[in-house]
Amino acid sequence: MTVLHSRDHGGDGPLLLLLHGAGRSSADWAAAAPQLAGRHRVLAVDLPGHGRSAPAGSWDFAEVCADLDDTLAAAGSAGRVAVAGHSLGGMVASVYAATRPDRVAAAVDLDGFGWGRPDQYPGVPEEEAARRLAEIGAMSRAAAGARMPAGYVADQVAYSLGLGIPRVPAEETCRASVRELPGGEWQLLPERPGAVEMLDAMDGLDLFAVFRRVSCPLLLVRALDLPPMSHGPEWMDDLLVAYGRGLDRDLAALAAREPRVVVEGVAATHAMLLQAPERVASLVGDFLARSDDRG
Repeated sequence: MTVLHSRDHGGDGPLLLLLHGAGRSSADWAAAAPQLAGRHRVLAVDLPGHGRSAPAGSWDFAEVCADLDDTLAAAGSAGRVAVAGHSLGGMVASVYAATRPDRVAAAVDLDGFGWGRPDQYPGVPEEEAARRLAEIGAMSRAAAGARMPAGYVADQVAYSLGLGIPRVPAEETCRASVRELPGGEWQLLPERPGAVEMLDAMDGLDLFAVFRRVSCPLLLVRALDLPPMSHGPEWMDDLLVAYGRGLDRDLAALAAREPRVVVEGVAATHAMLLQAPERVASLVGDFLARSDDRG
């Protein structure tokens, strides 16, 4: 039995499970969670190897979902739950809903679409898209679980300030997602073995097949703004624009076929939980209220 570290934000009603992105922690939900506690008991969880949760025995979606079962049982939740996740957490939320149709009443995926497939980049030849995705995968794995210098948190806060994120939540959430090492360095989480397994699991997930398996109401939210590219290859912006067009196309087609699927956009970057917590909470809360009313 594995019980993940969680923060109980209180509230009344059915339990709402909140999940964070890769390399982040449950602290990312600190601003949005209290706004969701009117109709739900809100529980924000650190995924395996993140925040204050122990590393996974092996990082795969099936094991993570089993850990969520144990965590919900430890929290005293025996009934149906709603689950909302950002980025990696959105993928986990979707898999959890798809594999536990009798347990999940509604699910939300906030910009948890990974890097998709080469055919999801309109205007980019598939061979080129595949090559770029391989380069992104190699860069991600090179940085996975790295030890960062003493100035890492300050650099991350400066980047967040450029997105309009206030200094205090920017610093608090960054510190909650890493571990300080002797000498002032910072350990990125999950540590390298788990981080590489996590990236492999994300790359191996056919998300749209998962979305089609979900039988409960499903909200899919896409970030509409591109992040400032102060670092990274010069071709990254164009690739992100193409992927945005591909996602818009494929999400619209999915929603047209599946009445239970709702697609929304947020005028924010991928860092929407910190950049626009009120808007995110409103989207999630309104969707869950409509789902509850239909149920």
